[in-house]
Amino acid sequence: MLNSDFIDLLKTIIRQPSVVGAEHSFFRVLQRELEERGAHVTWYEGLLVAQGSKPFSTMFSAHIDRHGLVCTGPNEFQYAAFIAGNRTDLLNNSVSEELMTKITERFQNEPVYAYEPWSGAYRGGGVIKNAYICEFRNNLIFEIDGLEGLVAGTPVAFKDKLKIDDNRLTGQLDNVLCTAALVHMFANGFQGTAFFTAQEEAGKSWRYLLEWFRRFGGSTNRLFVVDTSPFPDVAAANSQQLVLRYKDANASFNEEATKMVEQLCINESISYLFKDKYMEQTNAELVAQGEEPKSIGSTELGRIIAASNGLVDGTTIQIPSTGYHTMQESAAIESVEKFLSVLTALSKE
Repeated sequence: MLNSDFIDLLKTIIRQPSVVGAEHSFFRVLQRELEERGAHVTWYEGLLVAQGSKPFSTMFSAHIDRHGLVCTGPNEFQYAAFIAGNRTDLLNNSVSEELMTKITERFQNEPVYAYEPWSGAYRGGGVIKNAYICEFRNNLIFEIDGLEGLVAGTPVAFKDKLKIDDNRLTGQLDNVLCTAALVHMFANGFQGTAFFTAQEEAGKSWRYLLEWFRRFGGSTNRLFVVDTSPFPDVAAANSQQLVLRYKDANASFNEEATKMVEQLCINESISYLFKDKYMEQTNAELVAQGEEPKSIGSTELGRIIAASNGLVDGTTIQIPSTGYHTMQESAAIESVEKFLSVLTALSKE
């Protein structure tokens, strides 16, 4: 079973708001948890860096932002990721948007609360009564009962709480689950570097990370980016314990690093799947049926590799999940255990 300290940590931080574009208060919570576990913590714009005594030995990265809303006018709320990303309409060119346009009904009656972005101070609660795509703005609009008096610009988080049932963790796991894993690593003696990035869901986090590597990076800069990976149902998610990639929609990953992770999975009898190959096979089936192919996915790592001109490379390690970008995202406890064991093994390489 998962370590009780890890579960306690996850329960604590999943309750803290971290809406994309308004993550400051979560960084404050994260700093405390990391420093209590012996890490040296430094803040940068959009980035929190936690380091041990051997910072360039192993480097991991997890994004800390989660989906939520932002007040954009009198009793009008929009999807925060689109506001933070300066998006004016839905283009349906990413996995996230393909899902969002299909699951607006899932947000009906979802409890939410507003907070002050720097301190995290509570500003009141409400319930989503309607979510729809506005035909004029081609964007996702929400109506909320109970937050009629909010000032434009106020972030609104989904009310969340970790649930453990049927050997699965359930909640808004993306990406607080991997964040908790990296914090927990320091409690177990990790001496490398963990990056915690903001605004990944708005496609901006790689910029903050690349700034750090341009200023402080070494000669190898091999980075392991951790996240969850969506599957349509529990059966599909449980078909493998971890998800790896050779590439994403932006770039090819470091072959040596990918093979290293794959070998660790083989050594520890961990089942795995390469998500890019899975999506290519799925798309071939869709095209054969006369349907449109889907995106093979876009990751923080792919974006930074594509933009860094060789300065940064690496690979991804992901936990298969269901209910992506909802309050019902779930992951198998067994997958999380295997995920932690691979991170621990990598930190000793």
